[in-house]
Amino acid sequence: MTAPTVSAGYAGNLMRFALSRGADPMALAERSGIAPDDLSDPDARVPYAGYVALMRAAKDLTGDAALALHLGQAGDLREVSVVGLICYAAPTMAAGLSELNRFGRLVAEVDIPGRGGRFQIEPRDNGLWMVDTRLDPDSFPELTEETWSRFVAETTRHFPGATFARAVHVTHPAPVYAEAYERIMRVPVTFGSDVNAVLIDPSWLDLELHAPNSYVFGVLSSHAQALLDSLEDDDAIGRRIERLLIPLLHTGDLGMDRAAAALGMSRQTLYRRLKAAGLGYEALVDDLRRRMALHYLDGKKVSVSETAYLVGFSDPASFSRAFKRWTGASPRGRRDWAPSPADRAGS
Repeated sequence: MTAPTVSAGYAGNLMRFALSRGADPMALAERSGIAPDDLSDPDARVPYAGYVALMRAAKDLTGDAALALHLGQAGDLREVSVVGLICYAAPTMAAGLSELNRFGRLVAEVDIPGRGGRFQIEPRDNGLWMVDTRLDPDSFPELTEETWSRFVAETTRHFPGATFARAVHVTHPAPVYAEAYERIMRVPVTFGSDVNAVLIDPSWLDLELHAPNSYVFGVLSSHAQALLDSLEDDDAIGRRIERLLIPLLHTGDLGMDRAAAALGMSRQTLYRRLKAAGLGYEALVDDLRRRMALHYLDGKKVSVSETAYLVGFSDPASFSRAFKRWTGASPRGRRDWAPSPADRAGS
């Protein structure tokens, strides 16, 4: 797939916050590869990898290891992206969350399994959870920190009498600044969980937003849809191939000829379309297998052998070698790294 991006408004918010904490602007630009001119238009795009580098440079240069938590706590999504403005122009929190899922790629392009949106509401035995479904979250846990602290802080700031979170779970291990989590989240935090999720108060979904405006909502949605269409045009062919291949992964029959025929074009036409989008077919298939393997293993619903089969490897040893190439770790180690709730209950 084409390299993921974030909005310049999103990166600019982090840049301004780091500068307010004393970071040197030239050092931030040099270490992230993001220049101030890149951030002049909030709807422009900058590389996701640059945002990751900017976050880590900002933590280092400010001496604030918990900077991502503080960034989410201090910010307001309306000042970062048109997506925030749309969410707050919706009638209720549930409607705003639906818009966040619809347009979330405009803020940051992250890997999610399927197209239902990044944040899913899931009932579990002990309540209602908002689950962040992005794949491989522990490669950049700062995004989890920023996300949950922003949800908590914005609810507290704009709706002081309302309750959003009752508990927070994160998949990454406890950092050295773990105490900052409960101070900022104001609820118990579980580290090393099997899921990145917030146990929410169901009444939060029914909160009526302040002065929702259907006219503003329509204007902003039209603008956001145009931006989203432009973004998706860049990798539309890759996503069409992914949707085609996901149900076929387990067969291992993923040849380019088959994909071309299913798309109603010749192999050479498909090759040219991919080349124009900066994609290679084999690399696309390899990356899809990687992301789906992470999805299956992190979900802890299937074994390593079953995962190998589901992503098209007839030989578990070949899958293990591929997984080591993708992540530097073994698939068994990935799956067993954090016990699931069912595992803990049965132990």
